[in-house]
Amino acid sequence: MPQSNKPLIVKCPNCGCSVEWVPEQISKPFCSERCKLIDLGEWAMEEKRIPGESLDLDIEEDSFFQ
Repeated sequence: MPQSNKPLIVKCPNCGCSVEWVPEQISKPFCSERCKLIDLGEWAMEEKRIPGESLDLDIEEDSFFQ
């Protein structure tokens, strides 16, 4: 199967615009650094989450710092 010279086109996860999947596109899969930082902020503010059960880690403070 011959490969096409056309780069893969993906949609920016933040704004939905088309992004070429090429080495020059340093923010991929995002269209820009701005969209990349908006997405990071949403994760940091816990507006986005991976579905599933929370892990309850019972770590004693004394054993953690030893």
